Amino acid sequence: MDDLDKLRTDLLAQVDAAADLKALEDVRVGALGKKGAVSELMKGLGRMDPEARRTAGAAFNVLKTEIAGAIEARRKRLEGAALEARLAGERIDVTLPAREEQRGSLHPVSQTIDEVVAIFGEMGFTVAEGPDIESDWYNFTALNIPPEHPARQEQDTFYLPGETDGRPTVLRTHTSPVQIRTMLNAKPPIRVICPGRTYRCDYDATHSPMFHQVEGLVIDETTHMGHLKGCLIDFCRAYFGIDDLPVRFRPSYFPFTEPSAEVDIGCSRAGGELKIGHGGDWLEILGSGMVNPAVLENCGIDPTRYQGFAFGMGLERIAMLKYGIPDLRTFYESDLRWLRHYGFAALDLPSMVGGLSR
Repeated sequence: MDDLDKLRTDLLAQVDAAADLKALEDVRVGALGKKGAVSELMKGLGRMDPEARRTAGAAFNVLKTEIAGAIEARRKRLEGAALEARLAGERIDVTLPAREEQRGSLHPVSQTIDEVVAIFGEMGFTVAEGPDIESDWYNFTALNIPPEHPARQEQDTFYLPGETDGRPTVLRTHTSPVQIRTMLNAKPPIRVICPGRTYRCDYDATHSPMFHQVEGLVIDETTHMGHLKGCLIDFCRAYFGIDDLPVRFRPSYFPFTEPSAEVDIGCSRAGGELKIGHGGDWLEILGSGMVNPAVLENCGIDPTRYQGFAFGMGLERIAMLKYGIPDLRTFYESDLRWLRHYGFAALDLPSMVGGLSR
């Protein structure tokens, strides 16, 4: 029993002397581990006679419980001290200014769509949408684009495997199929714009395999070329925020409109720098025209009773012109530095008076 008392004293002294949790764990293993001092005593019980085993076993269990309790108490003290030291080292100075939160921003394409929709919305247009994958009929045939037209060649159009109703499927090359779907499913009068993604086999500083367009369509019994010109002149001046922006219409050709016209806006290229506005030069931004009677017939609309106009423009193109973005490819490179520079915070929607300033 004298040896047992000495072992108790030694183990308790080791527990009190443990300076950290690792040292305490070493003491626990040396005392209560599989080969620890107390465990070795317990193993010797099998060699004792029954009476001595009963007495020694009780004493050994008391020692084991006492040492385990001392270790647990020491562990709690060490953990508390470690926590206090950590809190002291990681204390926050609440008098420091708060970290600036990074704010998200609107992509220039999203911003441009919002601007265009808002401007045409004030003219009474509603938004129409359609699928990105279209049949050959919606994308070409219904729009009076014949089989030999260059747009049907594979170097210009993404053709997809399989057919829809026996017709080839394509990634739409313009949002004009939305106009066809609208005319097939609604009766005149019709006044819609069709923003969305489009796809063509092209890639350089001013072209991308995927880009965005917005097209417009008006069908009723009285609309004429003068309405088309007034609508687009008002849009151009509102979008670019120049009340007297010069706008001109040049004769052109599109299979789905007759007569057709390209729309130019005034600009200046003095010193190699492009500036929208007055300056004696011109820049083409969109195509337009009166809807071809053949397109109306394809959609089941009587061309002897109804007529209208259509137009279309690239959203990236007008965004590049308005916000000075030199390369279209950067729209889709997912560079956060670029987006922080050209992106937009939440802004008021544009109006027909003065457009929208950045």
